[in-house]
Amino acid sequence: MDELITKLAKINHGFKPFEEEAVKIIDSHSMIASKNIALNLLKSNFYQIRSCAVFILGFISSEDKSALHTLKEHAKLDSSWQVQEIIAKAFDQFCKDSGYENSLPQIKEWLTDENPNVCRAVTEGLRIWTNRSYFREYPEEAIKLISIHKASTSEYLRKSVGNSLRDIKKSTLTLLKMKYLNGILMISILHLPIVMLKIVIDRMIIFISLSFIYESFNHTF
Repeated sequence: MDELITKLAKINHGFKPFEEEAVKIIDSHSMIASKNIALNLLKSNFYQIRSCAVFILGFISSEDKSALHTLKEHAKLDSSWQVQEIIAKAFDQFCKDSGYENSLPQIKEWLTDENPNVCRAVTEGLRIWTNRSYFREYPEEAIKLISIHKASTSEYLRKSVGNSLRDIKKSTLTLLKMKYLNGILMISILHLPIVMLKIVIDRMIIFISLSFIYESFNHTF
């Protein structure tokens, strides 16, 4: 383990080596042993070592909820922006492994925490939100969750919220535009009354969706 610590401490750029070493530890140890290793590594003065520990906890958190709790508590304490970025990645890993819809209780719990670092781990970790299952189908839910921190006193968190909302705006409008164009193409090819009815309905859905999204953004900025 001393050799690993020396190796990781020399890395000054990028996060991938920390993730790779975390995977090696998990593959060669039991979950309990991996967790204990992570808890010891979290005590290090080197952010590189703590980053590896956070990756380990993220990988096992869907099966060991105490690991998720440790991540949440550590987010409140660690002054390293690098470690905070890895905590965001670790939280997303938990959601991915558990299922994003199934993770809504944890997402809401973290977002309502008083500590801005905990909240940012969610807003930043799940970017781009609408690339994630569930939120791809329900972008309005993502907007509602993220927007609760639009007026946060933490500039660190507000910046993440703004970036996340802009991501959603861009990806959602692109998707709606594609659906609209596909509908127009269908009507030009098939010339069927029922298809025309479908297009009218689709256009209404697009209008309502756009109105909702723009209203959300106007209230946010």
